[in-house]
Amino acid sequence: MPASVGPTRTLVLGGARSGKSAFAESLVADAPAVRYLATAVLDPADHDFADRIAGHRERRPAHWSTVENTEPATVLATEAPATLLDDIGTWLTARLDARAAWDAPRGTVAPDCDALVAAVEAYRQRLVIVSPEVGMGVIPATRSGRLFRDEIGTLNQRLAQVCDEAFLIVAGLPVRLK
Repeated sequence: MPASVGPTRTLVLGGARSGKSAFAESLVADAPAVRYLATAVLDPADHDFADRIAGHRERRPAHWSTVENTEPATVLATEAPATLLDDIGTWLTARLDARAAWDAPRGTVAPDCDALVAAVEAYRQRLVIVSPEVGMGVIPATRSGRLFRDEIGTLNQRLAQVCDEAFLIVAGLPVRLK
């Protein structure tokens, strides 16, 4: 495989409505083909979330393919010219749900996180990962909120270590971290 010209794996972090997804999309906009790995699990009764998903779908160019899957490690086993994984927060929520881990000890989703980090580290094509950066504000009042904050914080650190570059999006502005 020829040497990479630029960064291969990019982590894009940001708060809710920070512009992180739009920025991530701009990083692969010039790719001839993009595999968009959507991790959200749609609840038809949640109209607000359905509207958000619809907005993401409408922004995607027609030549992008969408894979709706909550197992990104499996999808990343097959390389594509460019992959955009959006987002780690909805994936982690689905894994916590699947393992009934909201009241379980911290680290219950560690095998899932280990598999994801290993898949990202092994991936050699263009990969952009979107993840929420949480924990910069009020300490969550609930155990589930603290669990999510702790698990996503640890996972974001691990992903940042194996990515070639990382950005934090604040008020729509990218700040290069790595």
